[in-house]
Amino acid sequence: MLKRIAAVLLVMIMATVMFAQKKDKSPTEKSVSGIVTDAGGNPVPGAVVQLKNMKTLQVRSFIAKEKGDYYFHGLSTDADYQLQAQANGKESSSRTVSTFDSHPDVVINFQVK
Repeated sequence: MLKRIAAVLLVMIMATVMFAQKKDKSPTEKSVSGIVTDAGGNPVPGAVVQLKNMKTLQVRSFIAKEKGDYYFHGLSTDADYQLQAQANGKESSSRTVSTFDSHPDVVINFQVK
């Protein structure tokens, strides 16, 4: 009888341990993308979008494509990022991607004024 109770307890403990070992599915990297437009809503190809890592102060730049689209990938999930777009002497307001935002793909559109 004692062997049966010990066996049942052992099985229950093993089952508990197996279910408790869930893999952390939080993303390890982020990406930011969007479109740069002018005041009239038209895409601005050639606009420069700058991304600044607020932890390391490293700045990356992307020149918007034909449709005004830009894309940054491989961003750390443990740093805040500040973004801003510039074109033809005009600039957008700056935007921030926070570490508190758990989305792996963030979309930020800019309007240069």
